[in-house]
Amino acid sequence: MADNRKKRIGPKFIYKKFPNRMQKKLVFVFVVTILAFVILVGNVVKIVIQDGEKYEKKVLDRQHNNSRIIPFKRGDILDANGTKLATSERVYNVILDAKVLLDEKDSVRAKKQTVDALKKCFGIEKETVYQILEEKPESSYIVLKKEVNFKQYQAFEKLKKDEKKYGSVRGVWLEESYVRIYPYNTLASDLIGFTVAGNVANGGLEAAYNNVLNGMDGREYGYIGENSSVEKIVKEAVDGKSIVTSIDLNLQSIIEKHIREFNEEHKNGPNKTGFGSKNTAVIAMRPGTGEVLAMASYPNFDLNHPRELSGLFSEEQIKNISEEDKVKELNKLWRNFCVSDTYEPGSTAKPFTIAAGLENGTLKGDETYVCPGYLDVGKWRIKCNKKDGHGTQNLKQAIANSCNVALMHIGDALGANEFSKYQHIFGFGEYTGIDLPGEAATGTLLFDPKKMGDADLATNAFGQNFNVTMLQLATGFNSLINGGNYYKPHVVKQIRDANGNVIENKTPVLMKKTVSEETSKTLRTYMESTVKEGTAKSAQVPGYAIGGKTGTAEKYPRNHGKNLVSFIGYAPQENPEIMLYVVIDEPNVQNQASSSYAIQLAQKIMAEAFPYMNITKTETN
Repeated sequence: MADNRKKRIGPKFIYKKFPNRMQKKLVFVFVVTILAFVILVGNVVKIVIQDGEKYEKKVLDRQHNNSRIIPFKRGDILDANGTKLATSERVYNVILDAKVLLDEKDSVRAKKQTVDALKKCFGIEKETVYQILEEKPESSYIVLKKEVNFKQYQAFEKLKKDEKKYGSVRGVWLEESYVRIYPYNTLASDLIGFTVAGNVANGGLEAAYNNVLNGMDGREYGYIGENSSVEKIVKEAVDGKSIVTSIDLNLQSIIEKHIREFNEEHKNGPNKTGFGSKNTAVIAMRPGTGEVLAMASYPNFDLNHPRELSGLFSEEQIKNISEEDKVKELNKLWRNFCVSDTYEPGSTAKPFTIAAGLENGTLKGDETYVCPGYLDVGKWRIKCNKKDGHGTQNLKQAIANSCNVALMHIGDALGANEFSKYQHIFGFGEYTGIDLPGEAATGTLLFDPKKMGDADLATNAFGQNFNVTMLQLATGFNSLINGGNYYKPHVVKQIRDANGNVIENKTPVLMKKTVSEETSKTLRTYMESTVKEGTAKSAQVPGYAIGGKTGTAEKYPRNHGKNLVSFIGYAPQENPEIMLYVVIDEPNVQNQASSSYAIQLAQKIMAEAFPYMNITKTETN
C-alpha cells in the first residue's frame, strides 16, 4: 500500500517532489510574468491610442527608400476679376533607377531601349545615360532632367506602350513636381513677390500669405506585405489656398504702361542713368474701403527670372559686378518703393495741415494771408515756391496755388503740440498695417513736439523736414476725401480653398475717424480748385470732376538740385471712387523742381483708366 501511495499523482506528490522554497520561486516568476505581460499590453494600447500616428510616421520614415513624395500645389494669386497673377504648373522630374535597369536579365536590350526612349522624349543624350550607369550602377535615384512638361510626360507614357520597340524600357519614372509661373512677367512684380527653391517666398503677397498659399506634401509608402506582395499607404497632399486680391489687372497694366513710357521718354536725360527717374511709383486705391486697386514702381523685374540684372546694366557691366554688389542691386530691385521707402512729401502734405486747423477750430474758413514770397522765422528766411509772392491768399487759394507762406502761418497758429497730434491722427509716424511685408517704420522720422523749433514747425506745415511712405500719405488722404474715415489698407479681399470655395472674406476695416464730413467736403472744394485753376490745371480730364494736390520736395542735401515731385488726386468730386497718387523721385530732367512731370503722368493714366473703370462723369459732359 505504501508503494502505491508513493506513485499516486496529486498535490501531496508534487509537494513532496518540490519543496516549499521552490514553489515560492515558481509562483513569484509566474506573477512577474503576468505583470510584465499586462504592462506590455498596456503600453501597446497606449502607443496605438495616444502615440500611434507619431510612431507610424517614424516607421514610415524608415521606409523612405520605398516611398515617394506627393507634392502639394501652391495656391494661386488672383486679381479682382479672377485672372491668375501667379499660379503653379505641374511638371515632372525624370528619375533613373540604375539598379533596376542593370538588374534586368536582358540588360543590353533594356539599356538600349531605355536610352532611346530618354533621347526621343526628353532630349537626354545617350552618352550621358551610359556614363551615369557606369559610374553609379547601384544608385536608385538619379535626376536626369528637371521640370519636363505634361506633353513630354504623355509622350513617354504612350511610347512605353509600343511593346515591339520599347517594351523593355525599365528603371525610369517621372516624379511629379510644381513650378511657379507668373503669366504677366513684370506686372506688379514687387507687389506680387516670387518664390525660390520650390515654395520659399520672397517679398510681396507671396511672402505675406505664404502660410495660406502653401499646402502640405503627401506621401506614398511602399512595403512588403503578406505573401511578399508590395503594399502601399497613400497620404494625399493637401493643396494650398488661393487668394483673391483687389488688384485690377487692366488698371495695373494701364498704369505700368504709362510709367514705362515716361521712363523711356526721359531715359537720356542729364543724370546718365538710362532711366527716366530714380524711382517712379503709383498707387491707386478705393477711398471708401481702403482697397488697393493697383500698385506699381519702376524699375521693375521679371517674376519668372527675378535674378536677371540685364534690365539695369549692360552685359559688360554685369560681368564686372561683384557677387556682393549683385545681391545689393537685386535687393534694391525687389524692394517695394510704395511701402518700404520714405521721403519728404512736399506740398501734398498741405491739405493735412489745413484739415487739422479746420478740425480743431484754429481755422474758421475765412482767414487770409499775405505772401511776399518769403517768411522770416527766427533767424531763417524761408521762401515760398513763388519767389515774388502770391499776395493775399484765402484758404482755398493757399491750397490751389500751394502757398508756403500761408501754410507757415497756419502751422504757427496750430502750435507744435496740435500739429504733431494731428500728424499721428492722419497716420504719419504709424504703421498702416497693410497685408504686405516690408512696411517702413517712420515713428522716428517725425519731430517730437517738445523738440520742434519754430522753423521746424514752419517747414513741416508745408511738407518738408519729416518723412512718410507713399502708402501712409495715400491712406491718410483717402480719409480727407471720403468723409473722414480712415480704413486699413489691404490688398487681399478673399481666400478660397483648393476647390475654389470661398472660406474667408476680408471686409474693410475702419480704424478711426480723422476729420468730420464737413471738413472733408471743404477740403474737396479746395482741391477741386487746384485742378480747375491752380497748380494742377494740366491734370484735367474732360468729362470728369477731379480734385487733387501737387507736391515738390527738395531732397537732402539741400541746394543740390535733387527733388521728388508728386501729384495726388481723386474722382469724382462727390463720393470719390478712385484715388491716384503719383511720385517721381529725381526725374531725369534738367529742372527737377517741377511737379508738372507727375501731373502729366497722372493725367495720362486718368484719361485711360477712368473710362475703363466707369468712373462717374459730371452731369454737364
